[in-house]
Amino acid sequence: MSVSPAAPAASVRPAHAGSVTPAHEHPNQFALLKQRRFAPFFWTQFSGAANDNLFKFAFTVMVTYQLSVSWLPPAMAGLVIGALFILPFLLFSATSGQLTDKFEKTRVIRFVKNLEVVIMLVAALGFISGNVNVQVPVLLACTFLMGLHSTLFGPVKFAYLPQALSERELTGGNGMVEMGTFVAILLGNIVGGLIVAIPQAGPMYVAIGCVLLALAGRAVAQFIPLAPATDPGLKINWNPVTETWRNLKLASTNMVVFRSMLGISWMWFFGAVFLSQFPSFAKEVMHGNEQVASLLLVVFSIGIATGSLLCEVLSKRHVEIGLVPLGAIGMSVFAIDLYFASHGLPTAALMGVGTFMAQPAHWRVMMDLALLSLFAGLYSVPMYALIQLRSQPTHRARIIAANNILNALFMIVSAILAGALLGAKFTIPQIFLFVGLANAVVAFYIFMLVPEYLLRFIAFIASRLVYRFKITGDENIPTQGAAILTCNHVSFVDPVLLMAASPRPIYFVMDHRIFKMPVLGWLFRLAKAIPIAPRAEDPVAYEAAFEAAAKVLQGGDLLAIFPEGGITKDGTLQTFKGGIMKILENAERDGLTVPVVPMALTNLWGSFFSRVEKGTAMVKPFRRGLMSRVGLNVGAALAPATVQPEVLQGRVAELMGR
Repeated sequence: MSVSPAAPAASVRPAHAGSVTPAHEHPNQFALLKQRRFAPFFWTQFSGAANDNLFKFAFTVMVTYQLSVSWLPPAMAGLVIGALFILPFLLFSATSGQLTDKFEKTRVIRFVKNLEVVIMLVAALGFISGNVNVQVPVLLACTFLMGLHSTLFGPVKFAYLPQALSERELTGGNGMVEMGTFVAILLGNIVGGLIVAIPQAGPMYVAIGCVLLALAGRAVAQFIPLAPATDPGLKINWNPVTETWRNLKLASTNMVVFRSMLGISWMWFFGAVFLSQFPSFAKEVMHGNEQVASLLLVVFSIGIATGSLLCEVLSKRHVEIGLVPLGAIGMSVFAIDLYFASHGLPTAALMGVGTFMAQPAHWRVMMDLALLSLFAGLYSVPMYALIQLRSQPTHRARIIAANNILNALFMIVSAILAGALLGAKFTIPQIFLFVGLANAVVAFYIFMLVPEYLLRFIAFIASRLVYRFKITGDENIPTQGAAILTCNHVSFVDPVLLMAASPRPIYFVMDHRIFKMPVLGWLFRLAKAIPIAPRAEDPVAYEAAFEAAAKVLQGGDLLAIFPEGGITKDGTLQTFKGGIMKILENAERDGLTVPVVPMALTNLWGSFFSRVEKGTAMVKPFRRGLMSRVGLNVGAALAPATVQPEVLQGRVAELMGR
């Protein structure tokens, strides 16, 4: 079998700048399941994840309970099977990323699903063979090959989504995929465990189930629209070591992407500790039987799926990385509380699910697991979406492949450290405590290295807890390319609210005096805002601000200015100054045609952060109560040739009146 090059044309609509699906057409992420560009892909990956886990878990149960192999004791079976499945990620991820970038993605998917059918046919022979000396080696080989199948599918799975979905759909699409993956894992484990335990006929039913799932996945893959190759001229480097290193160096050129990769890998480290310890935790700490261990896995999987689906609701259909710090906080809080909920439980005989759930103390443990995993979903989905959105399209699959390698390495290190801590006589609840504390430290370190996460988190809190923030016309904010955002200036938190409205980072030109304020000054320095002083007061700082603004536009980023030159003292729109014209002249000097997007904040005057009493602000907390309603109206972009201060002021005034 071979992977064919991409056809010149494809029916998947790429998510280019400005490609936005109106909200009324797709009211939520579940509507994507009615779309051909997403639904066949979703069910293809769902069937593959379910088949992986049905096969692995059934095989593990057989080796543990039904087969007797001297060279593979039951205590080592799970470790060996897990290691064989992960090994291809280390060996072949770099190659799979190149294949995904070079060839048309849907044909890669179909090739992978063809491979799955062949592997499962071989596995079926292994399951139904009556000779244990044939069964185990064949099924171990198929475990490695299914790991290879997942290795090949990983990069194409995440590289396909940005080509099929717009920026406004990307978070929801990733949430659906993450939800589907964990539900498939859960169902695969449950079904595999149930049918392999059927006396005498169990292995045969497993064989039939694996082949049928593989055939179903291949059939539905036939309906996935073509997605063109992003780098058809790529020359494949078959050396996985040098290619992995090259991909990591490539990812490191964009520090937000690279550190997001590290953040995702840390999440897999964190999650692997809990998933690997569930059986022992259920038996030794919770004193439950196998059904209790399955119950904990169900709770964990439902939590991940719920958190993944909540991302779109909380992000308001954008890639909202402000959810990542929220997720990290929840992961630490509930991992630490899991220690306090479980470390002092009295010794008892092994109990079934009914007896286990009858004890109130166990409900706290299940709540901790559910919320811990829910926040892990909030943490991971925006990071995956950010990597997809910010990675260079021609190298996207290779960067995702490098991320898969990092994930595998972090999971291996996680297993080694957990084993070392257990060997040092630490208890499982203590390990959960250590991981929860370490997560807090790692998260703080990442958010200080990449302030965008922290800034978006602050904007997320301000726009959802301090205010009820409604945005109209946010599709007019460009998702790619340089643009100038212009807005009325009502309060000290105007930049924070604009940050919350934009799917991309914004560089602000702001009055130099605001940088002297204790908290807001630190926040805007962290946001790399550009201080500007009046020309008469400091001509050097004045010119430096415009040169800094020009560099922002040269870099293809968003620049925001408040043309009034200061915060209004009476709530009315002040006269726009001429700084916008100088910025446009500099852009023209640099050969750039930069659109100007008018915006208007509404109903913010009179709030805590606006000047209403003697020209001062922030003097009466809760002046308008909690979560007062404010808004932002965004108008269509203006061509630079049509922009004059008076024209722009009139457009902003019109938006204020809506």
